[in-house]
Amino acid sequence: QVQLVESGGGLVQPGGSLTLSCTASGFAFSCCFMKWYRQAPGKERELVASISNLGLTINYADSVKGRFTISRDNAKNTVNLQMNSLKPEDTAMYYCNTRKFTTDYWGPGTQVTVSS
Repeated sequence: QVQLVESGGGLVQPGGSLTLSCTASGFAFSCCFMKWYRQAPGKERELVASISNLGLTINYADSVKGRFTISRDNAKNTVNLQMNSLKPEDTAMYYCNTRKFTTDYWGPGTQVTVSS
């Protein structure tokens, strides 16, 4: 079955950096778009970044453009999110996502807290 597992979250000071990783299994990873979402307390889940199956199409939310970079390694079934110049408003639970046919799959999430 499809499984997504995120890692790399933690506590970081404003202006700092973190790299999140998502390891996928149970499906043909190279077939699929991969996405990172985040959800802050009391807010709706929002799309942060997406990457096409071969990495040729990448999109970012306006709030993270120029600071975050999404990448993937199809040989390792991983998708990463490099986050630089972190701000307190980036504090959220970050989730890896993929969709097969009409079904969305999610990992359990990894917490990112940006605070001094």
